[in-house]
Amino acid sequence: MTQITAKLVSELREKTGAGMMDCKKALGEVNGDIEKAIDYLRQKGLAAAQKKQSRVAAEGSIGSYIHGGRMGVMVEVNCETDFVAKSEDFQIFVKDIAMHVAAADPKFVRSSEMDQAYVDREITIYTAQLKEEGKPENMIPKIVEGKVKKLASEVCLLEQKFIKNPDISVQDLINELTIKVGEKIDVRRFVKFNLGEGIEKRVDDFASEVAKMTGGQH
Repeated sequence: MTQITAKLVSELREKTGAGMMDCKKALGEVNGDIEKAIDYLRQKGLAAAQKKQSRVAAEGSIGSYIHGGRMGVMVEVNCETDFVAKSEDFQIFVKDIAMHVAAADPKFVRSSEMDQAYVDREITIYTAQLKEEGKPENMIPKIVEGKVKKLASEVCLLEQKFIKNPDISVQDLINELTIKVGEKIDVRRFVKFNLGEGIEKRVDDFASEVAKMTGGQH
């Protein structure tokens, strides 16, 4: 049996950020194997994180990200205490989520919030595209079904790959922070603004802009 030395415990703690006693216990459970101990701690931590999701999180912070003065994002992220809300880890997380929304352009926070009208519209588009590509009629429903299953990972924030680390999802990032701070973390909502979105520019406005760009020449 491998001896659980202080050096081994310290190495595991450095790799995972877990407490000394948790590291020592994990190594004991897997006979001193560092890699297995990391997996053990992740599994235990994930289970603990999932338990915390049933708790009430009414504190938190509203963060924002502005890009070039033409696009902006606001997000509301909740936690359980004002102490955690003011922590550096939490504030960095809020900024990262705002930046992620700006870059990845999610439509919903989670898959349970996906609007059926939106899904139906996507199904119609997928079907039309596949017909245009000449796919056999009998294969189209199956292909569309696969595309719909993948849709959540493309348009739901929590299921998207995190822009700063595509190896993990945004939900994985939340789980990591939950384990680190010991509180429930919840991305409640977000909104994205694009300058001029929804405004129909008049023809004379467009002509004026063209004149500015060309120095008044026609």
